[in-house]
Amino acid sequence: MSQPRPEPTTHDSRLTSLFITFEGIEGSGKSVQARQLADRLRSRGLRVLATREPGGTSLGDALRDLLLNRDDLQVTARAEALMMNAARAQHVDQVIRPALARGEVVVCDRFGDSTRVYQGAGRGLDKQALNSVISFATAGLHPDLTILLDLPVDDGLKRKHGHEEWNRFEAETRDFHERVRQAYLALAGTEPRRWQCFDARKPAAELGEDIWQQVAARLDLFPSETSDSYSNSE
Repeated sequence: MSQPRPEPTTHDSRLTSLFITFEGIEGSGKSVQARQLADRLRSRGLRVLATREPGGTSLGDALRDLLLNRDDLQVTARAEALMMNAARAQHVDQVIRPALARGEVVVCDRFGDSTRVYQGAGRGLDKQALNSVISFATAGLHPDLTILLDLPVDDGLKRKHGHEEWNRFEAETRDFHERVRQAYLALAGTEPRRWQCFDARKPAAELGEDIWQQVAARLDLFPSETSDSYSNSE
């Protein structure tokens, strides 16, 4: 009889770096899952950098506050996209690329794909123009693995109702969030190896385990299953 898959082992810290991003609509739970994944990877002996966008640097955090919490500024769609990518350029140059060069696993809560769906599908900006700006901001850096946490828009917004205040994006119309969700699903279909889609309606612990199995397999954290302990027996 086939044996259960073994628990991943502690990994050698000499592992080649990997860039993992989390994406999803508001209320998908991606920030919690990103933190938990980073903690679990560290527990296996990997060097991990957990970060987020916009943010991750002093400049990025300042721009984050302007973008999310300052309704009085009335930021236009193009200005919003450029501010996001200014934060991203600083983040890539100052934080992400150096960590990857050190051989670390980078777990990032949002990256360029967020701009493609929020400022592209959500705000209606030109896709080609956005791709050019993103490419310039990242100097061509692409995630190795993107984890998309998907759930219906109404479910995500219900999760947000407990918050006392919503940021500028959370407070957008339902149609805006639906455009964002559908754009995420369309993007995931264009690069099925990079994108891994998970049902964010699952209980958090079960969802976290699903994500862990995928990431651990990608990082080759599972011990060999060819040993006698896990071979079929008569």
